[in-house]
Amino acid sequence: MSDAIKVGFVPLSTAPRGILVVFCDDGLKLGPATAKALGGAADLVKRAASAAAFKGKSGAALDILAPEGVKATRLIVIGAGKAASLKANDFLKFGGVAASKLPAGTAAMTILAELPDGAMTSEQAVAVASGLRLRAYKFDRYKTKKKDGEEGGSRADISLAVGDATAAKAFAAAGHVVDGVIMARDLVNEPPNVLFPEEFARRAGQLRKLGVKVEVLDVKAMQKLGMGALLGVGQGSTRPSRTVIMRWDGAKKGEAPVAFVGKGVCFDTGGISIKPAGSMEDMKGDMGGAACVVGLMHALAARKAKVNVVGAIGLVENMPDGNAQRPGDIVTSMSGQTIEIINTDAEGRLVLADVLWYVAKKVKPKFMVDLATLTGAIMVALGTEHAGMFSNNDELADRLIAAGLESGEKVWRMPLGPEYDKLIDSQFADMKNTGGRHGGSITAAQFLQRFVDDVPWAHLDIAGTAMGAPKTDINQSWGSGYGVRLLDRLVADHYERK
Repeated sequence: MSDAIKVGFVPLSTAPRGILVVFCDDGLKLGPATAKALGGAADLVKRAASAAAFKGKSGAALDILAPEGVKATRLIVIGAGKAASLKANDFLKFGGVAASKLPAGTAAMTILAELPDGAMTSEQAVAVASGLRLRAYKFDRYKTKKKDGEEGGSRADISLAVGDATAAKAFAAAGHVVDGVIMARDLVNEPPNVLFPEEFARRAGQLRKLGVKVEVLDVKAMQKLGMGALLGVGQGSTRPSRTVIMRWDGAKKGEAPVAFVGKGVCFDTGGISIKPAGSMEDMKGDMGGAACVVGLMHALAARKAKVNVVGAIGLVENMPDGNAQRPGDIVTSMSGQTIEIINTDAEGRLVLADVLWYVAKKVKPKFMVDLATLTGAIMVALGTEHAGMFSNNDELADRLIAAGLESGEKVWRMPLGPEYDKLIDSQFADMKNTGGRHGGSITAAQFLQRFVDDVPWAHLDIAGTAMGAPKTDINQSWGSGYGVRLLDRLVADHYERK
């Protein structure tokens, strides 16, 4: 687990130990402190680069074993590319690339946080440290036997040599965000026989240690509130449903909070409209939205964000029991609107409908952002590089797009409109829970919009980004923890009291 990766900060002049990692640009230029540390070995870098056709491209790495003239077991040169093209995300990537070079077993590593034009800023060095921890994450708690090499880098002591002494303090806050991502990854990766609604609610309750107020609504409480849409999804399971409301009060008392809502289908068989057997095991990750909200609440509370926040998650298991919901059933949501069930596998929107309405009416937030592994259609449209974003508010949408570009957790705005909305009108109820194949992710968003009560709102369809997404320089895990860094950035940039 990445908890065994210890990252410390030392002055740039500190003598390196273990594996030495340095940076160069696309002209193989090194920084002054780096050149001093390498001494005569700077020429070795040029010769090795020529032999390996290493050009200093951003994220590329040159690995030199037992380098002559340097007190290091290995010398790794990471390309930073063109200085003018560097973005904040690149430093996360650099940390990830460095972590990927850790050997099996115990290792020491020194990273000189310097670019050719001088020492990295505190923010850049912190991003490298965050990238190290994110890349090092592994979910292997259920492996009783490990193959050779599977322990790679699991016990590493890494020294980040920096020119800015404030980096260590800055990493304390950034480290809490990394912890939130890791928490979200753990939740998504857990098997469904371990992480069912009651257990998920219990884990969310652990946020109380950080000062988060956590309220858990059981079935009886949800029945009293009239949450017929959410309860209908879970009625076929022997595992009772839960809704969890988390509150972090970091700003003035009485100030309207911002709100985040997560879909938490702990396992989705599709219900009576049962899914094919192939890859059904992946449906343990159908609670990726709820996982993100819990990880985000951890990050905000641990770093003591100066903002009032509410996180709300609906937790259910969608199973094909004799008591399960049927296609053709009509349920009444907490809003009083009735819903005809066309397909029991369009269940996530039913869960969100009641939780969104609860938050809109009971919390009265400045805005709501919901996250859900909602539709396969969004992957057909956008692949796995962007989450689909739908919003009734241009300012919120623009801020999410900007936060996505800054964090690397990108979103792409998709359309909403009355022409799509009429596709979910029902002849028997106020609406039906699916509008057919065409525009499937859009009609799902139109459904959700009927439950936001004019609150500024954005819906993030994270089906392609929260689980099973392609591995990256900062994530080698099946569960990505997508959304935690995106939404932490949104809050930090626009909603925290300065």
